[in-house]
Amino acid sequence: MSKLFDKWDLDEVKVEDLGLVKYICLDETLVPHTSGRHVKRQFAKSKVSIVERLMNKIMRTHLNSGKKNKAYNIVSKKNPVQVLVTAVENTAPREETTRIKYGGIGYQVAVDISPQRRVDLSLGFLTRGTLQSSFKNRKSVAECLADELILASEEDSRSFALQKAEEKERVAKAAH
Repeated sequence: MSKLFDKWDLDEVKVEDLGLVKYICLDETLVPHTSGRHVKRQFAKSKVSIVERLMNKIMRTHLNSGKKNKAYNIVSKKNPVQVLVTAVENTAPREETTRIKYGGIGYQVAVDISPQRRVDLSLGFLTRGTLQSSFKNRKSVAECLADELILASEEDSRSFALQKAEEKERVAKAAH
């Protein structure tokens, strides 16, 4: 039995949100690194480990661009996988708005979000919150990531990701 980062046993991790079960991959690889094999097909990224997807989102900023090893060190220090999965479930919005033009007039209409997009939005909110809290701060990015994941998994209102998910759902509810 292999463990993620030689620390975390993935058999203990449970995905509670039934809509996200197929889209949160808990791959049993020692180090999550697929070398971008998932980019060839549209929905193949749901087969990529959720930990690797978080690492790839961290690498998108100009400070960490292309630094997979740095992202690996940020992610592997502090986050048990269950906390990450719970944080993703808690910060994945269920509705958002889209703009529809009808007769020359634009309307905002609330729509349900696909599970794949819910996971993508959640990971984006978590990484944006992490990087914003670490900017001009004495805490390292790893510490800020751990704080953000813990706050989001506990559904604490101080979590940036949880605030963004609630804001997106609030706007969608107003468009009903």
